[in-house]
Amino acid sequence: MTKFEKIFFKFGHLFILQIKFYIMKIKMLDLRSQYLNIKEEIDFSIKEVLERANFINGDEVKKFSKNFENYLKVKNVIPCGNGTDALQIALMSLNLEKNDEVILPSFTFVSNVEVVVLLGLKAVFVDVFDDTFTINYKEIEKKISSKTRVIIPVHLFGQSAEMKEILEISKKYNLKVIEDNAQAIGTTYFFSDKVHKKTGTLGDISCCSFFPSKNLACFGDGGAIATNDDKLAKRIRSIANHGSIEKYFYEKIGVNSRLDTLQAGILNVKLKYLDKYNEKCKNIADFYDSKFAKIENLQIPKRSENSNHTFHQYTLILKNTNRKDFMEFLKTKNIPSAIYYPLPLHLQKLFLNFSVKMLFQFRYIPN
Repeated sequence: MTKFEKIFFKFGHLFILQIKFYIMKIKMLDLRSQYLNIKEEIDFSIKEVLERANFINGDEVKKFSKNFENYLKVKNVIPCGNGTDALQIALMSLNLEKNDEVILPSFTFVSNVEVVVLLGLKAVFVDVFDDTFTINYKEIEKKISSKTRVIIPVHLFGQSAEMKEILEISKKYNLKVIEDNAQAIGTTYFFSDKVHKKTGTLGDISCCSFFPSKNLACFGDGGAIATNDDKLAKRIRSIANHGSIEKYFYEKIGVNSRLDTLQAGILNVKLKYLDKYNEKCKNIADFYDSKFAKIENLQIPKRSENSNHTFHQYTLILKNTNRKDFMEFLKTKNIPSAIYYPLPLHLQKLFLNFSVKMLFQFRYIPN
């Protein structure tokens, strides 16, 4: 049984609870208030797209690619339809073979393993640290086999995975690293030599989502893939466009995944405010830390020495406390809360329908 399973199943009184912060008001998601604060700019951007009527791969998409490249300090950003598409296209670009293995954390959103299974690859799960909830790099080498090809670290809840150690492992075993940066756009990772880089620029490829709940969010679906490898970037652009480089000529099997021009225009506006939004979330988190730190039955979010925290979620661990009662108390104070995520992926019913021996290396299965 993994440490994470012990937290969830042995200690039934201990739960993970998250409070989601957004701008201006404490709400789970307050896009309306955010829109009203930048309404003039957003409306102008949408009007420009409508007047040009260039709805597919318009100028705003190219502008956003360049703006996001400059923000991340990465050579190539390829926009796409959503974060799940980004993960699938990234894996497709690596020319993997059926049953090649992909190492990823078992505590993350479903899309990470979903795309692995859909592509006929083998998902190999690794437990997470029980304080930061990012992949436990100390367990990765134990899961590496002759078929391992990729590691997908997830920068969960707004904080980076321990990338120095993960990159060292990938180099040692000649593995590719695909960062899932959906929840940590704007986060910075600090190496021991004082070099610092944005998450999403550390591995071979990174993927992000602009779903409305994200730190950088559009008004619908959207995603992007980033890489410093020009050859990979060329391949990714082709795959995202039906496997084509020249119109109506196809070199490989691809998909149809584009960032809508209207959404790109919105993202160009909101990208300018991303650091400001993240700083506001941090300030709110600082306030809650100061109030919660001395409460015996609450464990406040750990802040890694190697990463700043952009607080996509503010995560509490409750000990000896009834979760339902605590959430009801928060509700009386107009503080929204939610369980993120209630069950790790390797225990989800969906994946138990697959070959458990093939997909999962965990032995503990609850009734």
